[in-house]
Amino acid sequence: MLSLLMIVVPVFLVFVIGFTAQKLLKMDIKSVSSVSLYILFPCLAFTTFYTNPLDGEFLYALFYSVILMLTLTLVTIVIASVLKYSRAEIGAMLLGVLFPNSGNYGAPVVLFAINAAAFDYAIMLTVIHTFIISTVGIFIASYGNGAAITVREGIRSVMRVPVIYAVMIAVIMQLLNFDIPPQFMEVIEMIGAASIPIVMLILGMQLADMKLGHSKITEVTGLVVMRMVVSPLIAMVLTLFMPIDEIFKLVFIILNAMPVAANATMIAAAYNTKPDTVSLGAFVTTVLSLIALPVWLYVLGIGM
Repeated sequence: MLSLLMIVVPVFLVFVIGFTAQKLLKMDIKSVSSVSLYILFPCLAFTTFYTNPLDGEFLYALFYSVILMLTLTLVTIVIASVLKYSRAEIGAMLLGVLFPNSGNYGAPVVLFAINAAAFDYAIMLTVIHTFIISTVGIFIASYGNGAAITVREGIRSVMRVPVIYAVMIAVIMQLLNFDIPPQFMEVIEMIGAASIPIVMLILGMQLADMKLGHSKITEVTGLVVMRMVVSPLIAMVLTLFMPIDEIFKLVFIILNAMPVAANATMIAAAYNTKPDTVSLGAFVTTVLSLIALPVWLYVLGIGM
């Protein structure tokens, strides 16, 4: 178990560095996040989709990610109905339950725990999660605060996500067998590689700036259990029906065992959908992940 803990601890230490630096230096997170969002991560996604042959695995991952999300939504709504949650409370819980921190946390853990090939799978799933949170996440948040968001606004939200364009260009180039000169590809790969430590530091900085207000214990407890226990359990069951590589199955489970996505807290704050609950859920799940993730790695037989 100590060896499994040592897989997670190095990643967690980078979060601590980002957290401490933000507390001491009060840096502008928006500027750093923009560099990652508009330059680094699109380059990483481009490299992943350009260099890996397209096959049915990505479509299966997309399909089963949607199935997982729908299942979690159904379970969450049933629990919320029994506990008589308000509309805002349901919206906040869904934001915390449906969206794992696959990019800032999951992908680095996969890289440390498995290998570079698994990391490529993690990036593919991160792109899927980014697309879903940029669409479904905003609809959920607007539902939570009683606002009405149009389909056009939802489409505009997706069109503002740079990684979507990077993936589209990479796929088109691969289908057309377009060869990028090695010198240019090396630059793209170098920029993309920088995204990993940067997004890890950003998560620590975001945690440092979170405003943890008062929330119902039942709300946060339910959110934590759903995100850290129920989500990976359902993911594990779904992998039994997934005709894809065994490594991809492991990555699918690991990424869906991740803490609440930092982006979920931003969306909750932007739409005023009980941001205190989502932020506290993100903080608690991130801290608990130091224990929960080694347990899941042990269950999956990784690092043994």
